[in-house]
Amino acid sequence: MTTWTMNDSGRSPVAAAPAGETAAQLVHRRLRDDIVSMRRRPGDVIFEKEIAIEARVSRTPVREALLRLADEKLIEIVPKSGTMVSRIPAEILPEIIVARAALEAVTVRAAAESAKGSDIAGLRAIIERQREALATGDIDGFHASDELMHRAIAEAGKLPGLWAMIVQIKVQLDRYRRLTLPQPHRMERALGEHEEIVDAIADRDPAVAAAAMDRHLDGLRISLAPIRELNPDYFSGDVGAVYERWAGETA
Repeated sequence: MTTWTMNDSGRSPVAAAPAGETAAQLVHRRLRDDIVSMRRRPGDVIFEKEIAIEARVSRTPVREALLRLADEKLIEIVPKSGTMVSRIPAEILPEIIVARAALEAVTVRAAAESAKGSDIAGLRAIIERQREALATGDIDGFHASDELMHRAIAEAGKLPGLWAMIVQIKVQLDRYRRLTLPQPHRMERALGEHEEIVDAIADRDPAVAAAAMDRHLDGLRISLAPIRELNPDYFSGDVGAVYERWAGETA
């Protein structure tokens, strides 16, 4: 769970906080990260008082943070019952994957067309960081490098705004993605797919780069059934309909 770091007065958490971040913003950011990273799992109860004590803030900023998380569909606030982490809405994952794939096809094509040598060197450095995380079983480090890779591709293509859009739409997808990484050989496959993408960018081949990115993201689509079966309590929605829709797309 979150480790809260306070200032000298012991009242306001400030460590690693962006300049000007309020207590409510910090609590929101930390809890959101816990939920998206699956450190707080679907169904986990969130106690407002406990968060306030841990963060050494009043309950007012905690309530503000929880309301924001509820608006983002990451928690459910049930009057007289309590607050808990929301389940992952499986029925919307196909649309999120389609939207992300469409946007990243644009960013990776742009990267293949305009990436500088230093950009490519940076992408290869990220791959090495992922390889090191894989060697030590560092799932959090691997995921962080994965995020950095996709952002760096957009930046190499001079389209950082598209990455900002992707970040906004993929919150629920990220929760599901974190469940895929511990699966046997999943991180190895992701690493190999990243290498293919970067090689295509280095070869200045937009079509091959886009195809490699599409294969990479398609792994999320085909993994939903087994991941859902392993974690049935983490998902909500008509999962059967999702399977049928995806099966029809690939038939």
